[in-house]
Amino acid sequence: MPLKRIAARVRVSVSTVHRWTRDIELTEAQRQRNLTGPTRPRSRETIAKFVQTWSEKNRERRRTYQREGRARARRGDPLHEAGCMLYWAEGSKHRNSLIFANSDVAMVRFFARFVRECFEVDDDHLTVRLNVYTNNGLGVCEIEDHWLDALELPRSCLRKHSLNHKPTSSSGKKGNKLPYGVCTVRVRRSTRIVQHIFGAIQEYGEFEEPRWLD
Repeated sequence: MPLKRIAARVRVSVSTVHRWTRDIELTEAQRQRNLTGPTRPRSRETIAKFVQTWSEKNRERRRTYQREGRARARRGDPLHEAGCMLYWAEGSKHRNSLIFANSDVAMVRFFARFVRECFEVDDDHLTVRLNVYTNNGLGVCEIEDHWLDALELPRSCLRKHSLNHKPTSSSGKKGNKLPYGVCTVRVRRSTRIVQHIFGAIQEYGEFEEPRWLD
């Protein structure tokens, strides 16, 4: 079976399936079967229909997650409301990934509390990337420890950093403005959570945003 089909069936990324199966050697016949299908090459119409069906299926799944968020918003949970409003203001609007970036340690810590308490996200599903400015007299390890201590996360959550990448604003262009840089927290495999939040934001704000669904 092709990697993409396996990934779709078990709901993981293609790269994950590749890691699982990279030691498996296929015969030439198996390779051809994966390229053309079991009996004959797929027509363009068949492929287009499959893609459309798959897109509609995923859109309906996202719509379900947004309905869950709307229902949660009607329960009147202060932490949930504050977290969703914070994400509306500062979070990424990617439809399948929950990503939050800021230089304010208290704000990032609050976001981590929000996803932990409202969605039961554990440390294994959190990753941290830093945009680090090395002109502030602090070493990279010091900056890492600053954020990890604040977020109560292990070093295994760290990912590759960006060094001295200047922001579009003036906040990082002068020394000592952002001594600890910018921290980006990402929740892995977070389509359900981010769509839940999008639904809740629309419920709290009393508006509709179709782009977040499509």
